Amino acid sequence: MIPYGRQQIVQADIDAVVDVLRSDFLTQGPVVPQFESTVAQRVGSAYGFAVSSATAALHVACLALDLGEGDWLWTSPITFVASANCALYCGAKVDFVDIDPRTYNMSVEALEKKLEVAKKIGRLPKVVVPVHFAGQSCDMRGIRALAEVYGFKIIEDASHAIGGTYLGEPVGNCRYSDIVVFSFHPVKIITTAEGGMAMTNDPQLARRIGLLRSHGITRDRAVMTHEPDGPWYYQQVELGFNYRMTDIQAALGLSQMARLDEYVAARHSLANRYDKLLEDLAIVRPWQHPDAFSAYHLFTVRISNRPGNRSRRAVFEAMREAGVGVNVHYIPVHLQPYFSAMGFRSGDFPNAECYYSEALTLPLYPTLSTQQQDTVVSSLREVVKA
Repeated sequence: MIPYGRQQIVQADIDAVVDVLRSDFLTQGPVVPQFESTVAQRVGSAYGFAVSSATAALHVACLALDLGEGDWLWTSPITFVASANCALYCGAKVDFVDIDPRTYNMSVEALEKKLEVAKKIGRLPKVVVPVHFAGQSCDMRGIRALAEVYGFKIIEDASHAIGGTYLGEPVGNCRYSDIVVFSFHPVKIITTAEGGMAMTNDPQLARRIGLLRSHGITRDRAVMTHEPDGPWYYQQVELGFNYRMTDIQAALGLSQMARLDEYVAARHSLANRYDKLLEDLAIVRPWQHPDAFSAYHLFTVRISNRPGNRSRRAVFEAMREAGVGVNVHYIPVHLQPYFSAMGFRSGDFPNAECYYSEALTLPLYPTLSTQQQDTVVSSLREVVKA
């Protein structure tokens, strides 16, 4: 089976991990801050905090922004559930903003209309979480302009997007947001096996994220309630979590960062080849906004559900039978049973639901061979035309 996504582990990665295994520190050692510094410098942010997953990063980001009971977080319905769950962890409520039908990112137009209504009824969001779907940045300049009018904070869910750019600058620099979150899951652009990172330029947010990922414990005398009892002393000053990343994971990530540009270039080369090979097929290929340079985490096509066409489900099942591990990204979050119990219904976000009914993710990862890609294309061509 050709998978839809796959990590690449080379000897340099293995050597980096083994070096840590032979060192004095497996966790809370020097490699985590090296990894954080490398990512922060690469994307142009002041601070980076490595954590155990992107979900953990979203959670501490919400807490750092004081999201809590009575507050609202808005995000895209086309995302993994973590983009919404992070609000629920904090006791806040969740709502969604429909997507742009071309980019599949949060629609700025839909956001503005929803904000106008929310202001009238006194239900403005405290936090908005735009999701850079498939690695292509949202219109962050437009979202930031609305934040300045309506007063909400912004967490960019850039889980798909490290290595991408927006308006010529790296995704992750926090120019248009308060916090940016990356994911390092094995199918993402680079991997630490499991892991994530929260980026910010705000020193106060940085202090809180650093505390919250590690039990709320500090050794910083400046934030203690009294002078330390001795050099061993620490204080818990907030209720935090054990969301730390190990040095083993950070070593893998640090090694992978050396190939970030290579990985993104390989993804673009494969995506461009898909575009050429599929241009005569009756499917919708991904559209790229000129303001963004995608990291191309996913290559998602749309199979038209018009009468007479083969259904997306039929295409999915036939592709799997042909040994091609296609996938679907994503089931709209508001249609999940847990969220339906909150009152969300089919029809609430029509662009997202229309997209979902047609979406099919094709294999895309740096080590996908030309032969494998040809197999994907020939299988899709045969299945769709059938």
